[in-house]
Amino acid sequence: MANHAEILEEGEKVRRLQVTVDLALNIIRQTDMPVEEASQLAASARRMAITLFPDKGETYDLIYAPRFQRLFKEKYKMI
Repeated sequence: MANHAEILEEGEKVRRLQVTVDLALNIIRQTDMPVEEASQLAASARRMAITLFPDKGETYDLIYAPRFQRLFKEKYKMI
């Protein structure tokens, strides 16, 4: 069973990841960066997620990757 400190730490990690993903999405959405740079930014967000939550790459792919995919499709007309 997780203690109070572990629960707080997990919550902080989740918040950091959410802020990182939201920031990356907003930067991509609001700037004229080329698709290559946007892809690198999205990959960096995923790497941070894996750093914060090792072995949770599949969870990231289910929760956050679709948000990037929708934005790339919308902005860069990618399939």
